Amino acid sequence: MIFSKIFRNIQIKFKDRTAAAVALSEILKGTIKRDDRKDTLVLAIPRAGIITADIVSKKLSIPNFGIVIPRKLTDPDNKEQAIGAVIDDGFTFIQHDLVKDFHITPEYLKKEISFQIQEINLRKRKYDLNLQSSVLPEKIKKYKIILLVDDGIATGATMMVTAKWIGQFVKNPTINRKRVIIAVPVAPKNITEHIKKECSVEVETVFHPLQIKFHSVEQYHQNFEQVTDERVIQIIKGRSMD
Repeated sequence: MIFSKIFRNIQIKFKDRTAAAVALSEILKGTIKRDDRKDTLVLAIPRAGIITADIVSKKLSIPNFGIVIPRKLTDPDNKEQAIGAVIDDGFTFIQHDLVKDFHITPEYLKKEISFQIQEINLRKRKYDLNLQSSVLPEKIKKYKIILLVDDGIATGATMMVTAKWIGQFVKNPTINRKRVIIAVPVAPKNITEHIKKECSVEVETVFHPLQIKFHSVEQYHQNFEQVTDERVIQIIKGRSMD
């Protein structure tokens, strides 16, 4: 608890994703009681999020592990700008205000959704996740706590679509005594507050940046090397996928 308070009141730069994941694990030890961890499912968002999730699940001794793959939908003139996100079954989150502001046509949006679903399915085949994906909704219904982990949040689009997608399977969480917890080392406070409000989830971070302008998750890491598909596959092979 003391560790948590110290981290939340300072601005830091992590050595790398591993150090960020270890710090996040310390925060989560106060969030998820030891007795509840066997009834918790860790869901990783690859590629980079699987490193964070793997470390968190091991530090907290949570054996149940799965992967969910969202993809952001992008503005045709700026591929860094998210206008929404999609999951492989076609479930989408669209930022309609941005679609309107950027004059995105329905034809482009339909084409972009189709393309990103193809990209998701390509990764699923590469990671050999087709079977896991088909049973994932039932796994989500099974567990008391869903811990959704990524290495950070920037625009929030992929996290928003994933949280809303999970929400389909844990309706009336108060009645069912279910918890959905989003866990990332760093994220803009306004984005996490919006996700909490829209998706009825908890959000845990190591810290929220104080800077008015949040550029990227990378700026809060000294080493932010790209995570390869080979690294993702290596972690998957070392896990008993739930």
